[in-house]
Amino acid sequence: MGQQNNSAALAQALMQFDMALAEFARKRRGDPKASSLGVLERARLLMTLPGGFDALYRRVSALEGAGIFGTSDWAQPAILQPALAKRSLREAGAVTTIVEAISELRMLAVTRGDYFHPGISSEQARHFLTQVMALNLDLLSGQLNEADRERPKQLGSIVQGLYQYLISHLGYDSLLDSLVAEVWRLLDQGPVQVDSICDMVGQIARCLYDPQLKTTGTADATRLVRALFGPTPASREDPGLELYEQRLTDMDELDLAAEATHFARNMHNTGLASPYHATMLRFLRASYMDDMIPAALGLTMTGLDDYYCYNELVHTLIDEAIYPETCQAVFGLTMMLERGSLFTPPLAQALWRQTKLRLSPETERALQQAFGKARPARVFLLADVLNLLGQPLGVGQGNNPSCQSAIGLSMWATNEADYLLQVLTWAARDNEVLSRFEGWEVSSKNLDPGLVKETPADVDAVSLILIPHLDRIYSEMWYRCEGRDDDAHRWINPEFYGWWVSHGFRVVADVHTGEVRDYDGFVRHFYASYHPFYNGNMPVIHHQPAGIAVTDSAARFVGRHAITILRVTLSPTNEMRVYFFNPNNDSGQDWGQGITCSTRGNGEIRGEASLPIAEFASRLYAFHYDTLELGDLAAIPGEEVARVLELGYSSWAAPTEATG
Repeated sequence: MGQQNNSAALAQALMQFDMALAEFARKRRGDPKASSLGVLERARLLMTLPGGFDALYRRVSALEGAGIFGTSDWAQPAILQPALAKRSLREAGAVTTIVEAISELRMLAVTRGDYFHPGISSEQARHFLTQVMALNLDLLSGQLNEADRERPKQLGSIVQGLYQYLISHLGYDSLLDSLVAEVWRLLDQGPVQVDSICDMVGQIARCLYDPQLKTTGTADATRLVRALFGPTPASREDPGLELYEQRLTDMDELDLAAEATHFARNMHNTGLASPYHATMLRFLRASYMDDMIPAALGLTMTGLDDYYCYNELVHTLIDEAIYPETCQAVFGLTMMLERGSLFTPPLAQALWRQTKLRLSPETERALQQAFGKARPARVFLLADVLNLLGQPLGVGQGNNPSCQSAIGLSMWATNEADYLLQVLTWAARDNEVLSRFEGWEVSSKNLDPGLVKETPADVDAVSLILIPHLDRIYSEMWYRCEGRDDDAHRWINPEFYGWWVSHGFRVVADVHTGEVRDYDGFVRHFYASYHPFYNGNMPVIHHQPAGIAVTDSAARFVGRHAITILRVTLSPTNEMRVYFFNPNNDSGQDWGQGITCSTRGNGEIRGEASLPIAEFASRLYAFHYDTLELGDLAAIPGEEVARVLELGYSSWAAPTEATG
């Protein structure tokens, strides 16, 4: 039925598009400046439908013949620049983006020999598209960044669909090096969700081993492929799980020890666990060879202590959560032990409860729809509990406006994991989460949806179950703050996240007008609260929520976004940097003015992003601070404050931007 509806919608949209194109062509013959807005809007609608890009691809000649590119640079494809094309696709308005998309469909047709263009050769067209796709490899991850997600008229999704359409026709051969670099860049951030990354590694493997693709693999590419498909001597040629398990039964202890060591080495080198790894752990449990499990996990001193003190619990977690379908939980379990998490007694007890938790029918359905029925729904949920507890900085909001909930999951997994498992139990078992706001109980039951209107389907299992409840509670708290004379985050955040959120609060814009006010005092308060040189060398003890004004690579205001400040300290090169958690699935964002968030190479712990403190402060919108530990405001150098203000006022805080 759904396929029939899609076909009918496409047929209707095509009929309307063809009529608009014919009318546009007729008008252009009489008036070279006749508006193209009508036909471009019909093209945009087509791009939102399954099969729409294919239909437009077949009409590239007609579109160009009708004059869709006019006298613009697009009419001379040989002069087009990939870097400018990226901006047209990712940062421009609807008209420019749709024209650029049509131009790239034209380039694809020229590349494949389906359309001859006198202004560009097929080789030139392929080279151009290769560069454009290499510049947009982040779209292959399946996640949209904040700037893309906030774009109107589904432009972010349209660009992602275009990119995937181009890839499906051009293949990955010419993109291999860029693709490998992109995968490593994402893995450096320690994501909880790795399905899309594994898909990319699968494409790398196809590039390396498809005899029709004459590619030369790099050592980095081989490491990635080996980690998933052949991490050990006995799995080197990817023999399949059944044959691999048979090989395990034929091994002596020395061979098994070698397998365990290879598994641990490849997992820690990449952050990826293989289905073969899960198979071996289950084999060790079934064969009463538990003494090899620490080696297979690659545990160091803290992890070993955690394992041996709670070995019965760890064995139960392996039995209940570790399967080939949930193999990434091997890494989650390992990192949870390496963090010494089980030494917090309430967490060990909460995990015991989680292993036996009875899920509500609604929770069962939601998990099955998202993760399938290869294993019981509780398995997928428990596996992602391990992943989140192992990598609290790896949780992402998916393609959903749920940054507040996502940073809550990260903070709780870090500071109060037993509380996280308590609210998860309520949500998964009872379809309700309880909280308090200013002495009043707040229940997620019967509340209207907040910003998240539908159950998210592109996040980990814990987020899938909890985000709708947390989003409704946060929105209810916001509703109860309506009419107050300051930003509602001042009152909500300490109640929603926990006691450790400081009660001092500064916001740089007027809550009613959006006008930036006392920017100088705002910056001085931030430095006096967080900069070690001006706050008495006081470290950040508990993660603090903060609001940033996100900008795109042209430094234009995109929207407000919640992050957590993790620490402020000198980098290995003695540069004062703010290290923060961004739940936006990709922390290495370009915010313009040369401000690019770093995720590696400046002292970051996996999962952190960082910026020099002045650059971070220039995008800061609101923050919490301890009023009893505030440094000397007058001690902040005037030139440092002036630099922050200049960066802010010339980007998001410009009068037309700040007032929205």
